[in-house]
Amino acid sequence: MRKNAIALLTIALTLWIASTGIIKAEEESPVFNVITISSAITPTVAQYVMENISDAAKNRAEGLIILLDTPGGLDLAMRDIAKSLLNAPIPVIVFVYPSGARAASAGVIITVAAHIAAMAPGTNIGAAHPVGMGIGSGMDKTMTQKVENDAAASARSIAKQRHRNEEWVERAVRRSESITAEEALKHQVIDFTAVDVKDLLKKINGREIELASGNKIIRTVGAVISDHPMPVREKILVVLSDPNIAYILLLIGLAGLYFELAHPGVILPGVIGGISLILSFFAMQTLPVNYAGVALILFGVILFIAEIKIMSHGLLTIGGIISLVMGSLMLFKSPDPALRVSFDIMIPSLAVITLFFVVVMGLVIRAQLRKKHTGKEGMIGQEGKAMADIYEEGKVLIRGEYWNAVSDSKISSGRTVQVIRVEEGLKIRVKEI
Repeated sequence: MRKNAIALLTIALTLWIASTGIIKAEEESPVFNVITISSAITPTVAQYVMENISDAAKNRAEGLIILLDTPGGLDLAMRDIAKSLLNAPIPVIVFVYPSGARAASAGVIITVAAHIAAMAPGTNIGAAHPVGMGIGSGMDKTMTQKVENDAAASARSIAKQRHRNEEWVERAVRRSESITAEEALKHQVIDFTAVDVKDLLKKINGREIELASGNKIIRTVGAVISDHPMPVREKILVVLSDPNIAYILLLIGLAGLYFELAHPGVILPGVIGGISLILSFFAMQTLPVNYAGVALILFGVILFIAEIKIMSHGLLTIGGIISLVMGSLMLFKSPDPALRVSFDIMIPSLAVITLFFVVVMGLVIRAQLRKKHTGKEGMIGQEGKAMADIYEEGKVLIRGEYWNAVSDSKISSGRTVQVIRVEEGLKIRVKEI
């Protein structure tokens, strides 16, 4: 009884102390989800960002940190990310990190659209001229101006909403201006510079931001970092969306199908070629593809195939090589290096694929010119022995078979003969050697 009474008294005392505020329940540590973007901005990357904003809000995270290092990307994908940042229900911090990273082209707008923008020392931001303009874009001067004005107006609007330097953001769009992290802080393009994520969290503690639901003060004391790496499926899609990978897959696909057509029944090259071609077409639907370039590459392969059927003494091969080179140069209509095939990839790839086509074509032509060993053609030139005197008719033994033979001159029995041609009625015309 005495033990029960002490236990009840202890519980009652604890409840009373808690109710008077002498002991406070330990507050939960704020959680910041962290994702990394270290590639061109594509629809797959945009989907990854939007899903993580939704997950962070659903799990009541204090905020989402995006570690950004991008050379730029597609305008539509960039706008999807910017819209999701502007309407995010939780604080989103874009941190251009680590040192050596950049927020170029589309990365500028993504950084400016964040609730808090920060950069690490040794990083840069800028060069946000609209993608899809320049040689091969198919836009005249008036259309170019429209696209540029639209991009500049959108960038200014986002910068104004986030209370950032509208004039500089417009210069980044119109003049492709680029600045360092320190200059960006000085020009009020970003809010902080930080060495790492830990330093960033320390600096943004107590910062008040505007959300769609109202103002919010960010708490980072005792913050827990929760990394959310890109899932394997999205990683594969991001890799496939690389113009260099898409280009190589296209060439492998065409080479595989070409080999299968040149040597029917091999199967494996055709299977590999078909898979590679489908993957390249998937990648191209997310990239600014110039279909004239695709048509030229396909036409080049057709010319290589035609060389097998038509003896053009190399003219069709030369035409195929020129078509491949021109198609490769025109394949992606974008001045943004992130959305073009690198010359370091293009030149070796063209050299290898051209050598492949020429070698396969040479093997096919050699096989066509090779002397026949079967049928009527295979009999011509074969040597045998006259089994009886031959003048107009007689018997000869060739390759272990007896044949009725005729000759224009008399051939004595036992002499060596050679087949001139195969005549009607399974007779062969021979001459003495």
